[in-house]
Amino acid sequence: MSRAIGRLTALKVEKAKNPGMYADGGGLYLRVTDNGARNWVYRFMLNGRPRWMGIGPLALYGLQGARAKALDARRLRHEGTDPIEARRAARMRARLDAAKAITFRECAESYIASHRVGWRNGKHTKQWEATLGTHAGVLMGLPVQVIDTALVLKVLEPIWTVKPETAGRVRGRIESILDWAKVRGYRTGENPARWRGHLDKLLPARGKVRKVEHHAALPYRELPGFLVGLRGREAIAARALEFTILTAARTGETIFTRWNEIDLLDKTWTIPASRMKAGREHRVPLSARALAILEDMQAHRHAGDDFVFPGDRPGKPLSNMAFLMLLRRMERDDLTAHGFRATFKTWASESTAFQNEIVEAALAHVVGNKVEAAYRRGDMFEKRRRLMQQWAAFCSTGPAREVGSNVARLRAP
Repeated sequence: MSRAIGRLTALKVEKAKNPGMYADGGGLYLRVTDNGARNWVYRFMLNGRPRWMGIGPLALYGLQGARAKALDARRLRHEGTDPIEARRAARMRARLDAAKAITFRECAESYIASHRVGWRNGKHTKQWEATLGTHAGVLMGLPVQVIDTALVLKVLEPIWTVKPETAGRVRGRIESILDWAKVRGYRTGENPARWRGHLDKLLPARGKVRKVEHHAALPYRELPGFLVGLRGREAIAARALEFTILTAARTGETIFTRWNEIDLLDKTWTIPASRMKAGREHRVPLSARALAILEDMQAHRHAGDDFVFPGDRPGKPLSNMAFLMLLRRMERDDLTAHGFRATFKTWASESTAFQNEIVEAALAHVVGNKVEAAYRRGDMFEKRRRLMQQWAAFCSTGPAREVGSNVARLRAP
């Protein structure tokens, strides 16, 4: 028994050159590989099965150093602890300690950067940045490993019942970032932003608190008067907003419009599928007033301007906040740019005889199935052209000139 441990000597270790396992006793072995590498391993039994734990190369740990490490491992086994798992946990703690400077903001930025390529357009990136910056500011400067349920609730509770849709998106984005941080080794444990089996026990389901939220829309009879004030402003944002109203487009579709999408001769604006919410190319017929706006923008176009409605910085479009700030300057905080689509829909439904599917197509909503949409494309486009011409006429002249698709409407006496 006296030789059960300590079988090797420094000389034997030095001479051990042939491939094989050289036992020192107590589970410690010097392993010599076929390519001549020499390293220490510790063998122990766990649940009736052998496990091998690497201790390190001979170049770093001599015989006495290897024996000391093997002794530490045997002590852990004696206490009922798996030394491999204990070492793994220690390394994880070390990584977490080293990651204390990694903040939620840095993780969020890295997550967005790594996923940006897979997102459809830059708008999605800006939405992530905006929602996190607006609602998750309390988390931004904190080490990602310290974020717990209480902190997540501090973000969500103020908006959960007031802005349930926004709150749901914020929760999901926080969850994704924390999952990313865990996979990268910056935090451990359960995700405090997880809904099922966790936050669903602390917050009411959004379906029970959800309120139907409509974008603030202007009654269509007030639109001509609004446009008079809008046309009196010289800002590019004013021209872009009017163009958005005349085409019943979405904000992002307008501000990212490039000149190669515009065909002035054919009086058509073709928005590529990559910028459409439905992921399909959308052709927009342009009225005389919409063309006049484009011609004015073209006349003032600077060399190198690719965007129809350029922003303050060269090569950049208008900010997605431009319309909001414009409406504030006009003291119309009660309106949103998107709400003018509802104004258009209400006008078309109440003041024209155009079929609903034509109006929906003008709004770039899906009409019927793919076969039906393909069959109707040309015919509906010409009908939409007439619809948009009448919309532009209404925007310019008001209720006195409202018309249907086939029937002229007269002002009541």
